[in-house]
Amino acid sequence: MDFPIGPFPYDPDHTAMGEYQYVTEEGYHGRWLDQVVNYTWNGTGPTWLVTEQDGRHAMECMRVEKNRPHRIFPTLETGSPFWRDAAVSVSVRRLSLRGMAGLVFCLNHSIDTLVFALEAGGEATLSYRHKESVEVLGRARLAQNPDDTYRLTADCEGDLARCYVDGKLLIEARTPIAARGGKAGITADCPARFSDFEALVTEEEAAAISRRAEEHKAREAAEMAKHPAMKLWKRIDLKNFGTSRQVRFGHLTGDGSWQVVLAQMQRRVSRDAYGFISCLTAIDLDGNVLWQLGEPSDRTEELGKVSADMALQVYDIDGDGCDEVICGWDFEIRILDGRTGRVKRAAKTPVADQEDEGLIGAPYNTYAFARLNPDGIRVCNLRGLDRPRDILIKDRYCRLWALDDQLNTLWHDKSPTNTGHCPLPVDVDGDGRDELLVGYRLLDSDGTELWHYPITADHTDEIVAGKWKPGDPEGYFACVSGTQGFFIGDFYGHILKRDMIGHAQRVSVANYCPERPGLEICATNFWGHQGGIFLYDCDGEPIWETQNEMNGNIIAPVNWDGSGTELILTNADPLKGGLLNGQGVRAVAFPEDGHPTLCCEALDLCGDERDELIVWDYKRMYIYTQADSPRPQAYRPLKFPTYNASNYRGEYAYPDKDYLTFRADKGKMRNRKEKDDP
Repeated sequence: MDFPIGPFPYDPDHTAMGEYQYVTEEGYHGRWLDQVVNYTWNGTGPTWLVTEQDGRHAMECMRVEKNRPHRIFPTLETGSPFWRDAAVSVSVRRLSLRGMAGLVFCLNHSIDTLVFALEAGGEATLSYRHKESVEVLGRARLAQNPDDTYRLTADCEGDLARCYVDGKLLIEARTPIAARGGKAGITADCPARFSDFEALVTEEEAAAISRRAEEHKAREAAEMAKHPAMKLWKRIDLKNFGTSRQVRFGHLTGDGSWQVVLAQMQRRVSRDAYGFISCLTAIDLDGNVLWQLGEPSDRTEELGKVSADMALQVYDIDGDGCDEVICGWDFEIRILDGRTGRVKRAAKTPVADQEDEGLIGAPYNTYAFARLNPDGIRVCNLRGLDRPRDILIKDRYCRLWALDDQLNTLWHDKSPTNTGHCPLPVDVDGDGRDELLVGYRLLDSDGTELWHYPITADHTDEIVAGKWKPGDPEGYFACVSGTQGFFIGDFYGHILKRDMIGHAQRVSVANYCPERPGLEICATNFWGHQGGIFLYDCDGEPIWETQNEMNGNIIAPVNWDGSGTELILTNADPLKGGLLNGQGVRAVAFPEDGHPTLCCEALDLCGDERDELIVWDYKRMYIYTQADSPRPQAYRPLKFPTYNASNYRGEYAYPDKDYLTFRADKGKMRNRKEKDDP
């Protein structure tokens, strides 16, 4: 009753900002949480609407379209993961009989939950939703109509779940999920009206829930006591040149110090499909502006609010000891002097004159411009030089161009399947030349296809390569590919392990659990049921999964202690964000000092090999170090290179370069390609 009439808070644009930035919808949430998002809902209004009937408020589900990009179950959740043996009830009026409406309970996250629902076709079901599967545990016939209101109750006692309608027992089943317990809430995939939600436990169980909550707090406090706290090191005013994740770090002045390059962007034609840089600003870590190109704008939330990559990297491509800024600018690729911003070399982007037929991901089925509007830049070593000096550019989802350091085109490729966001250059056969995993295809250094994973749908967001199994000389790819889930593949085009976790979004590999053999793999999801965090062992077997009730989970490995055990960066929220240990327990918290929470990054800026944590929004940047910093370290992990920074980079932390040294058989790869070709 304390909700105002109107929409439950939602993102009217249904943007991808929450993939890599921590964003919340304005408005009153009460004790309820909506973790379900979908880009196909743009412009369709809210999922949940607070209405009034006869002096009572109700929550109505408004969704009809819920099966793209995969099946989605709108869900409002409440309560605590420490709930057990609860009786949960709600009154439901079926405003549509075409879908389902009911209760979720024993919820770990929005696709790890028991569901008691009234279904189309006149039946009620008790189901277990887990990732992309729905297992029916029991069903019963129940005549329904759109005019009556039904009282649904789900009552758990140990591993026994009992389901009632209007006080009549319809279904009961034993399941370990009932004994696990968890949160509760409401769910529907068609218009339905919910009112008078109630959750009850006995007095004894209420005391037990409180004990479990206190034990968790004590465990978290004990874990935090093992690690140095955060100390604010730098506070930077970004004035009118701030942005979101379009930030790069490098050594522009050549003296070993760090500088920051920030890009503001404007959109062309259609949302993020043709974003272009409108302003570049280079600053030092005290906020002093070294140089600026273009015109900065106070409309930072508009010019910085972008979920795509910009064509921007910071790297010493000419070997003069100072990093250059390599960027796309007004249909040119420019190499800028990092010290001054002046143009050292420039060339027009390639003419995009290929036929639109077969062009993947172009809005309105046509490429908008005569020349390429570059979507991203990767630095690679395609020619077998002593260091990377080649540049890969791409359109949004289909075409690649490889350039040398003089900006001459080496080769061009038009992919038959989606390239994804972040092609990964890696020398898989040890010949000194990078191969490229582009979406599901492995290309040789000359652009010829070596093989294709047996997937054609959706696209790959992030990739990590490495040798993370102890004693195994082989290398593997860990990929997160949207609706195609998380998978581990070998260097010969075979998928070895796959987990359909919804829309798989981010991935990292590091030593998160030193008590386990090998390295662990962490993944998150976003579209559909966002906010799940999944940890796997080195073979891809699940260890645990959880939901921290937030988006923008970076899951980057953080060398916070210098101990050789990495922690997992979620986001910068002071209450729920911070660093998790390998058991999913929060190990380091951000202080409640008013710091920005939109974006975060981990990078060694102080020089003692341990990572600092950089957090920022459109106006401010804070940098935190350890309370005992600086301190000499022996552990110096190998991490993803800053010169290939991206929203979509898979993260890793390896003890040494051997984890990225491979000797795959190129002949075996070519034989696989010949067998696959018709």
